[in-house]
Formats: sequence, C-alpha cells, structure tokens
Amino acid sequence: MKFSTPQTLEGIAGIIDCEFVGAPDFPVLGLNEIHVVRPGDIVFVDHPKYYDKALNSPATIILINKEVECPKGKALLVSEDPFRDFNKITNHFNPFVPARAVIADSAVIGNHTIIQPNVFIGNNVVIGDDCVIHSNVSIYDNTIIGNGVTIHAGTVLGADAFYYKNRPEKFDKLLSGGNVVIEDNVDIGALCTIDKGVTASTTIKEGAKLDNQVHVGHDTIIGKRCLIASQVGIAGCVLIEDFVTIWGQVGITSGVTIGEKAVISAQSGVSKSLEGHKSYFGTPADDFRKKYKELASIRLIPDIIDKLDKL
Repeated sequence: MKFSTPQTLEGIAGIIDCEFVGAPDFPVLGLNEIHVVRPGDIVFVDHPKYYDKALNSPATIILINKEVECPKGKALLVSEDPFRDFNKITNHFNPFVPARAVIADSAVIGNHTIIQPNVFIGNNVVIGDDCVIHSNVSIYDNTIIGNGVTIHAGTVLGADAFYYKNRPEKFDKLLSGGNVVIEDNVDIGALCTIDKGVTASTTIKEGAKLDNQVHVGHDTIIGKRCLIASQVGIAGCVLIEDFVTIWGQVGITSGVTIGEKAVISAQSGVSKSLEGHKSYFGTPADDFRKKYKELASIRLIPDIIDKLDKL
C-alpha cells in the first residue's frame, strides 16, 4: 500500500507513538507485507525468528518489537506491538469509509458496461468498457476491473483477508488495506469470493476463466488465461503462472507457486510449489503418472499379504 504523499519516519512514529532509529526526515512511501515490500516501505516483524528476513528485505523501514542493529540505509520503528501498530498505520492512511449509495458516486463505469439489478459497487471502484456484472454481485472499495469482464451472480470481490494473530485472549485481525484487480476479458462464475490483498493487490490476469464457487485468498496472483474449475480453494499469497489448469475441488496452501502450463487434477491437495509444464494428481499433489503408479502398487498389497500368509 503506497501513501498518497510521502511521509517521514518521525511522522509515522508520531502516529503510532513509538521510538525510532534513523533520521527524522527519513522517507516513508508506504507499507507492505514481507513478500511484496519495496524500498520506501514499512514491514513489520514481531518474532526473533523472522528478524533477519525483515531486516534484509527490500523494505527500508522495519517496524520491530526490539531495538536491534539497524542495517545501513534503513530505519527502525521500535514498537511494543508491531502487529497492532501496523494496523494503526493502515487505518490512518486507508480508513474504512461506509457506503452512502448502492453504487458509489466515486465509482467509474465504462462505456457499454451492463450493471444488473441489486449490484453493490463501493467507493473508488473502476470498471472498464463492455463488462457485464450480474445481479447480487458485491464489489468492495478500490476494486479495479478491466474491459470485457463478466461476473456472475452472487460473487464478492474485495472481502477482507483471512489473516489473524493468535493472542492469549482472542484472535486479532490484521486489517486489509489492499484491493482486487481484474484484468481484461476475465470471466468469473457465480458465488466466487476473491479477497483483497492485505497491503497489495489480489490479481486475476487477462483472459483467466473461473468457474462457480471458486475462492481466491489475499494477495494471490492468477496468471493469464488460467482455467479454474468449480470449488477450487486457493489460499493467500499464491502465485499461479500463465496457462495453468486447475480442476474441481483442488485445495492450494498459502505461499506456493504453480508453474506455467501446469495441470492439476480434481480433488488434489497442493502443499508445495509445483513445476510448470507437468500434470499433477493426489494429496499431496505429485506427478500424475507417479501418483497413479503408487495407487496401482497399493492395490497389490492385499494380494502380497495373502501370498506371504501362505508361505
């Protein structure tokens, strides 16, 4: 999430009431999660296990719960609770604004786009030309939709990320300050749910096709001309490269990459990154032929046991 105007280290420290290490006028341009940070961004870290990863990331401002040696060219915000203060910064620069109309006055809708009855379109939404948005679709604030997009009934674009910190007394929610981006000529089926990014964009690229009841988690990127069948569940921060085919009821864990032109058969469970240009099946998903050989071998076990008993 980039700020609309550059901020300073001292100014951000004032917002969250914390100490800082670095020049007061050190530039702060935005905040992001670790996997999408860029120079000028704030990243937060609250466990020693991840200190090095955060300190050595492209982020130049580290919101941390202990004063440590600051890398050259970077700055620290030293907070008792970085998770809480990351939320404070998100809320300060991107607060929730209640809707005042079914279609917000600030929404921009392109030429020849059809909006069916009972569609909700939030603040600052942009929809391109020649789209069809069917009834009961909800498009949350700041969503960007390209040209020639079709979205079927009941789909929700831009719900909050499923991201919580497990505190002793409760689950504490990380606020979502990102958005959803749908590129040109994407088709999205009925009752799909596409969560916005925590700080960046959940993105579906040009020409991708989603069947009914597909879930896409926060900050996931789906590549060009991917084909995703019904009841697929994709967790957050997944990268699906171009021309991937995913059949029904596949589940994909967070933070993995699916390579270009991979094919994943129905009801598979993806627990690690998969190379492109291959077919996969099973749980955990593995090479299609290898998995079927394993299943064939399992079928031989009763016969082997019977032969052993007769020896």
